[in-house]
Amino acid sequence: MAEADESNRDAAGMPLRAAALVARLAERSRLPLDYSVASLRIVDFLIDGMRKSGASRERVRGPLLGLGAYVGEVLVRHAGATWVDLDAEQRARFCQPVGVLMPDGRVRNPLGRVADRFDTGGARHSLQSFHLPLDGRPRRAPLAGRRAG
Repeated sequence: MAEADESNRDAAGMPLRAAALVARLAERSRLPLDYSVASLRIVDFLIDGMRKSGASRERVRGPLLGLGAYVGEVLVRHAGATWVDLDAEQRARFCQPVGVLMPDGRVRNPLGRVADRFDTGGARHSLQSFHLPLDGRPRRAPLAGRRAG
C-alpha cells in the first residue's frame, strides 16, 4: 500500500486522498470501504495488519494518512463534520495539519487517531468506536419546568 504523493495534506485535499485510497484498495483487494460507520472496522483490521507485519511508521506513513482521510470522510458523511485546516495551536496539540470540525464545534483528529491505532493497537484506539461518541450532534438542553408525565 505505498503512497508516493505526500501533497494534499490540507483540508481540501482530504476527500481526494480518501477516494484514492478507496479506489486503490478496491482494485487490489476488493475491500468494502463504502464510507459507512461499519467500514471503520475494516480500517482497524488494515492498521492492525500493518502493525503486525512489523512495518515502520515511516514506511506506512502514506497509507496511514489515506486511512486517516477515510476516517475523517466517514465523519463528514455521517456526522455532519467538515474538514478544516488547523491553526498553529491545534497543530501543536494534534500533531497534524488538518482535522474535522463537528457540528457542535469540537475539532477531532482522525489522522492522529489512525496513527495512535498503529502505534499502540488495541480496542482503546478503535476507529469504529472513535465514531460512536463523536457524532458531533449538538446536545439538547434539558427542558426547564417540564414535568415527567
